[in-house]
Amino acid sequence: MAAGRIHFIGGGQMAEAIIRAVVSKGTYTAEQISVADIHEERTSYLNTAYGVRAAGKSQEAELAGADLIIIAVRPQDDLAAVGAAISSYASSGAAVLSIVAGVTIDRLGGYVGAERPIIRVIPNTLTDTGLGYSGAALNAFADKEQVEEFLNGFGKVQYLEESLIDIFTGYGVAGPNYVYYFIESLADAGVLAGLPREQAWTTALENVEGAVAMLRHSGLHPRQLLDINNSPGGVGIHALYELNDSDFAAGLQRSVKAAVKRTTELGQVKS
Repeated sequence: MAAGRIHFIGGGQMAEAIIRAVVSKGTYTAEQISVADIHEERTSYLNTAYGVRAAGKSQEAELAGADLIIIAVRPQDDLAAVGAAISSYASSGAAVLSIVAGVTIDRLGGYVGAERPIIRVIPNTLTDTGLGYSGAALNAFADKEQVEEFLNGFGKVQYLEESLIDIFTGYGVAGPNYVYYFIESLADAGVLAGLPREQAWTTALENVEGAVAMLRHSGLHPRQLLDINNSPGGVGIHALYELNDSDFAAGLQRSVKAAVKRTTELGQVKS
């Protein structure tokens, strides 16, 4: 169990997913975590569901006692007010970790104090599985030891240069969305071809899971496995021809670029 206290400013879906993961995994106890949100019914729910402390509107005591402060509000919310509360009540040694998409460390420093430890994190949504990489960038006053245990409590972490965070958001953190969509489409294809829905669904899941395991086990590039699996004039190569003709790869790449672009736009919203 990690030492110290954590205070969340914002109790939305991502904050809840992180709380659920770190508490269920035993990284932190519910007693070590407090949450404040502009909607009192939300903090009341989190208190009931997970046992974490529901902070009052002022947050003074929670901020003063926190070792790690999580900013989990929306990019368009009043970050200046959030920063003022942190500057006023938090100890100088408390680290600030932001999961606000698109908001830079420099901008955060303008709100909470540039010489405070600041960590910018884009969390993966696969929190309940312990899988999936979150992307993290640290300022000069922060170090990995301050956040390593927390971040590994809801998945894995890749430390990045901040210039890569928006790219990592649109590609790595949004990655499960692309996979979900592919699996849904693959299952629908099985139904279209004539399989019952349940058989198509379980086969799609098994093939995706098995393909990932095969790549890890063999160490081969996907193209090498495609070459092995597709005989001349066979079933597989005919299917791949149609997939290539559908612009599948370029469509996926355009999706990632659009997600990266939107991440950057969110950070430019004035607060």
